[in-house]
This record gives sequence, C-alpha cells and structure tokens, in this order.
Amino acid sequence: MVIATMFYCNLLKIKDFISNRGCLGTAGPYSLSLSIVLCLTLMGVSPARAQLSLGGPPDDVVEEQIEESVEEAVEEAVDDNVGDSVAEQVEDAVEEAVEERLLSLGGDGIDQSIEERFEEQVEESVEENIEEEVVDAVEDSVEEQVETIVEEEIAESITEDLEESVEETIEDAVEEVIEESVEEIVEATLEESVEQVVETSVEDSVEDSVESVVEQSVEQVVEVSVEESVEDTVEASVEQGVALAVEQGVEQSVEDSVEQGVEGEVASAIEEQIESEIDDILEGLESRLEVDESRIMRDQWLVMAEPEVFEQLAEEGYLFASVTDLPGMGMRLAEVAAPSSFDITEVRQGVIDVVGKERAKVDLNHIYTAGDPVSISPEDGVLPRDAIGFPADTEGMNLSIGMIDSGVDVTHPALAGSSIKSQSFASKGAKLPDFHGTAIASIIAANNDDYQGLAPSANVYAAAVFENDRDRGEIASTVALVRALDWLMSSGVDVVNISLAGPPNRLLETALSRAADQGVMILAAAGNGGPVAEPLFPAAYDSVVAVTAVDSAGQVYRLANRGSYLDLAAPGVDVMHARAGGGYSASSGTSFAVPFAATAAARLRQLEPGIDALEVLANSAEDLGPPGRDNIYGYGLLRPSATGAPSVATSDM
Repeated sequence: MVIATMFYCNLLKIKDFISNRGCLGTAGPYSLSLSIVLCLTLMGVSPARAQLSLGGPPDDVVEEQIEESVEEAVEEAVDDNVGDSVAEQVEDAVEEAVEERLLSLGGDGIDQSIEERFEEQVEESVEENIEEEVVDAVEDSVEEQVETIVEEEIAESITEDLEESVEETIEDAVEEVIEESVEEIVEATLEESVEQVVETSVEDSVEDSVESVVEQSVEQVVEVSVEESVEDTVEASVEQGVALAVEQGVEQSVEDSVEQGVEGEVASAIEEQIESEIDDILEGLESRLEVDESRIMRDQWLVMAEPEVFEQLAEEGYLFASVTDLPGMGMRLAEVAAPSSFDITEVRQGVIDVVGKERAKVDLNHIYTAGDPVSISPEDGVLPRDAIGFPADTEGMNLSIGMIDSGVDVTHPALAGSSIKSQSFASKGAKLPDFHGTAIASIIAANNDDYQGLAPSANVYAAAVFENDRDRGEIASTVALVRALDWLMSSGVDVVNISLAGPPNRLLETALSRAADQGVMILAAAGNGGPVAEPLFPAAYDSVVAVTAVDSAGQVYRLANRGSYLDLAAPGVDVMHARAGGGYSASSGTSFAVPFAATAAARLRQLEPGIDALEVLANSAEDLGPPGRDNIYGYGLLRPSATGAPSVATSDM
C-alpha cells in the first residue's frame, strides 16, 4: 500500500514537471529530484539508467550536508507530497465508499446531516490510520533506500550549478523513462495496486467503521446538534466553511419559508376573492334568469348532498318531505316547497352555514327545452349514414349509449328491431311527448330495411324527462335530469347523449361531474339561441362535450350558439329521422348533431376502454374555421372514419 501510494504521488509530480517543462514547483529541486529518484527506484529503474551522474566528487562536509538535506527533503516530501496526495485520494475513496455503504444500509432514511457527519468521522479515522502507516513505512523503508542511492549517486554529482544540471538531467531521464514505461506501469501496476489497496483496505475499514458506528451512534448523533458535532469533529478552516454554509442555508431557508408563507397567504386570499366574485356573478346570472319564470319551477328549491349531510341537516331542524336516493352518484335529492317570496340566496347560505360550502348543493328547480326543430320534407333530408362516414365496424358493435330526451316511440317500424330500454323521470301523471326522443333514437340505432341508424346493433337506454306544459310547451326539470342521469350511470352506459339546453344549475353541474369522475362521457347540444346568445347548459360545463351543427356543405347552422365552450361540429341540418307515430321527417338543430358525436365516442370507448375519446375525435376532426379550436366549430367537423377502420358512408360532407 505504501509503495503504491508513493509511486502514485511521485508519478503525479513527474507528470506535473513534464507539463510545465522544467517548472520545479514549490517543493524545490531537491524535493523533485528525490521524488524522481524514489519513483525510478520503485519502478525498478536504476539511478545509472536514469543518467543522474552530474560530475565532481564531494568532500566529507558536503557528504554530511547532503545526508542532512536528504533526510529533511525526504521528510518534507513525505509530509507535503505523499501525505497530501494520499489524503486527497483517501478522502475521495472514503466518500464514495461511505456513500455506497450508507445506501446499502438503508441510507435513504438517514438524514443528510447525519450522513455528512458520519462521512467526516470515518474519513478522519481512516485518514489518521493510513497516514500513520504511510509515515512509518516511508521512514523505515524509503529513507534507507533513498539515502543509500543519494549517497552513492548524488554525492558524486553535486556541483555549484546543481539546480541547472539537475533540471536538465532529470528532464532527459524523465522523458526517456516516461516514454518507455509510464503507460505500462500505470495500467498494470497502478490499477492493480491502487484498486486493490482501495478496495481491500478502504472497503474493509469503511464497512467495519460504518457498521459499528451507525449501529452504535445513530440515536446519539440525532440527539446531538449539528453545531456541537461540527465543533468537535471539524478543523478550524472547515468550521468556518460549515458555519458560512449553515448561515447561508438558514438565511435561504428562512427566506424561502417567508416567501412560501406569503405566497400561500396571497394565493389563498386571491382564491377566496375569486370564488366570491364567481359566486356573485353566478348569483347575478341566476337572478336575471329567474326573472323569467318560464325558466324555473315556481315555489320550489332543491338540495342535493351525500346521505350523512342530510342526517346533519335533520339534527339542525331541516326536514324534507320529498327525498330521492341517487345510488349511481351516492347522493340524495330533496325537493322543498317554498313561498314565492323566499330568497334562494339566504336559503343556500343557511344550509352552507350548517354543513359547509362544498358538502351540499342548493338551487332552484330550473327548466330545460329541446328547442323547436326546423323541419322540411323528408324527401329533401339526408340519411344519417350519408351525412358522414363511419367506420364499417360500427354497424355490428353492441355499443352502450344513454340518452336524456323525450319519450321514444319504440313501436315505429324503424325502431321495432332495435334494442331500446326506456324509463320516464317526468312528473307523475304528466303527458309525455315523444317526437324529439324518437328522432334521436332513430339516428343512433334504427334498424330496418328502409332506414338504418349509425349503430343498429347498439343498446340504447332512453331516459324520458320531457313533459307537456300548457303554458311553456315541452319542458324538462332539473329534478328529472338529475334522476335520469343517475339511472344511466347505474345502467353502465359508456356515453350519454343530452339533446336539450337551459340555464346553469348547481345540482346538475355536480351530477354531471360525478358521472364524468366515474368514466361516463357526456355530450350535449350547444343550443339553438343564435350567434350572440349566452352560453347554454349543460353543454357549457367543463365536464360536458359541447356539439354544434353544420350542413352538408360544412357551414354552421344559422341558429347555433357560439362560444369558447364548443368542442365538436357534426351534421345537424336537414337530417332525416323517424317520426313518432310513423313515417319520417327531416329536421335541423344542434340536438340532431349530438347523436353523431355520441356514437363515434361510444365506438372508441368500446374498442379501447379508458381512452380519451374527445382527444382522439378532436385530433381527427376537420378544421373548418380559424386554425385550431374556435368559437364556431370547436375543434372542427367530426371525422369518425379517420379514427381507424374503412368508411361505410356513400357520400361525404
């Protein structure tokens, strides 16, 4: 180990000398010459081969001075050159060994400061042991060899021009020896010696030290403060560096903590302010909508929450006469009769004060409509399969599609062979219309020789929510929509087609979010309010895919809503469909565009469950308006045939 270390250190000095072409460094000519002689001796190169004969026999005085100088030079070389270089190598090796050992012992769980203190303690211990071994061995072995060689060779060679001659002679000797031997010696001797020494000595020492120290000292080191440990184990210069680092770290930590605290408080305050402002905006919007009593069920308000919330409200004196369980959502819905003079804002705040803001939703029972379809003669209409190309595999797929609409005339010849399961969620005893629902169901799943839907083998779950009102025509309430959605979720449908629109409602928004969280994809009509109309719901909710309508030329439907909430465009102008009671009609509106997108989404989700169907459809859509998503066409015109299989369309838009 000592020989390898001395060899390595002197090789470094020789390399440094060659690089500087004669620069002797801070150790002086004696130190360098001794290092070269020692290195050559250890390498097996005799002084005669090194050509160190410099002339002139010395007298006795010179010989004594040489011996003293040699001894001093040896000690200085050992202390300065060997000790420092060995210490640096040992420190590097120890650090790597300590890190590897700590990792093998589960170092991930040990605090960084403990790891650093162990490294320092082990490094100091190994340094002291190795330095003692190096000094003893060098003094015993190197002094004898060097003194003998120097007495025989240097004594005959020293002259008045010692510095100049030594430099020139050493340079020649070094060039010859290094050119012949360095590569072989470094690769063969240095690698074998140093690696063996480091691996055997350091690994054993570190492993033993770490195991014993870690087992015995972890609890003690954790309890002792960093300041006391540094003061006891680090020298003065290191103490200053550590103190400075700690000071900077503490300052930075304090600064970061203060900044994070301030940022957190500011963010929280801003968030609360924004939420408050949004609530105020929604309140104002609701107030404007509520002025039109055709948009609400008068003298009624609703509460929707999880069952335990209702239990808490009951303890506070809130009693509800009509409560409906919503098992698909894991919630309950309560309908409360109230005088026309009541303030929904005060009622909502009262419930929130009891159970908290996010635990219960309180709102009015809003009204939704499908819009009056613009119809033409069926002879001028476009068959669904001719309106847009669908992959051939769609025809035979057992897609699971839900729809929230009016009733469906399942006795119609086009639907008699279709798989349609219906259930009504309108008021008891109400008269149920079936024109609109029959039209949508036929576009999806009609299955006879005269008229084929997009997916004739699909399983359709039709939730009837519309009822005829003497003053307001065909309407659907929030209660009916929420209950219908819960039924569809319980039925396990992949997508839900909603061909209606109306005002925002907190209960409906929450129900749609619950459905989306459970993997049900909701698609809804953008609305037929015209280009300057306000956004309509549920299409405008983030959890819903908003669909607008275009004609056979790709032009947007003239009455379609516009806005940033639009996602896709699909055929919805002059689309031919079954008419309740028999026969066929052709109608226009955003409602008739939704079944195209719903069928395409259902196909993708069945082919690859868990897929982001909207992303796929958006990426394959034909961009009709300004580049990218826009307020007229959304991502663009639906192109189902671009998502996988050959098209079955006979014509294209």
